[in-house]
Amino acid sequence: MSSVIEAESLTKEFDGLVAVDHINLSVKEGEVLGFLGVNGCGKTTAMMMLATALNPSSGIATVCGYDIIKERDKVRESIGVVFQRLSLDVNLTGRENLDFHARMYHLDRKTREERVSHVLGLVGLRSKQDMLVKHYSGGMQRKLEVARGMINYPKVLFLDEPTLGLDVQTRRVLWDYAKKLNGEFGISILLNTHYIEEADYLCDRIAILEQGKIVIVDTPAGLKDSVGDSLLSVKLSQGSSDELTKLLGQVDWVKKVDQCDGWLELSVENGGKKIPEVVRLAQERDFVVSSISEHKPTLEDAFLWYTGKAIREDKGDINELRKTRRVRR
Repeated sequence: MSSVIEAESLTKEFDGLVAVDHINLSVKEGEVLGFLGVNGCGKTTAMMMLATALNPSSGIATVCGYDIIKERDKVRESIGVVFQRLSLDVNLTGRENLDFHARMYHLDRKTREERVSHVLGLVGLRSKQDMLVKHYSGGMQRKLEVARGMINYPKVLFLDEPTLGLDVQTRRVLWDYAKKLNGEFGISILLNTHYIEEADYLCDRIAILEQGKIVIVDTPAGLKDSVGDSLLSVKLSQGSSDELTKLLGQVDWVKKVDQCDGWLELSVENGGKKIPEVVRLAQERDFVVSSISEHKPTLEDAFLWYTGKAIREDKGDINELRKTRRVRR
């Protein structure tokens, strides 16, 4: 299977700040690849370089075989883009927005009418095509932007935080549209998101970004498996978490120990069978365990595993993720 996106040492600096740091990337034809990371990690900057909206400071990249600098017009003919911020003319109707966009591709009138009708049907907005966009709901506007990104029948669709700010139900509807575009029409998709569930649901592979670097690229299942067979969450009512962390870090069946907000997170094999061992080790050193539980690694766990110290400095983000996970259990 051929690649539709290739990037080598792609880098972008802004006044000495390295926003994207020598990333290497390959996206296969028909693949959905996600950039997953917190705000400010470089997702949008990387995507905008690939979409020819920004020039890289260094490195090279091709999209559909075309160089993003030397053949930018060819790249633009081959892609569709749904930007993070609304970029529709709200004083035009849905049909007028799409027709205007189609004219930029120099499509004749008959082709424009056919394309506009087709893409409106794809996103379920044909019955609303003559309504002014300012009267559309947020979800309808995002659907229209997806339709606009499809007007030139692209080989690659760039989606930059496409469901940001939408309710859960509308978000899921847009996910299903993205699945349809990929499955039925074979469109390759590069998705930017900081929603764990969105990446897990949509992506064939996920690139986790941190501070402008790609930390790892793998399938959602591969990322989860890499964390370990099981995760144990341990809470002490007596004793030092730091001391128990050091003790457990020396045990051969513990892959990794982390702590946050008074909890210890252990990556282990055969977690259920190791719970008595953890309790025994704690008691031998006069620690008192008040709570211990096991769960299978999630993509959220993998994200926390690979993003390292930088994200952990933002205690609000990491604590919120972990509290949410414990509520689910």
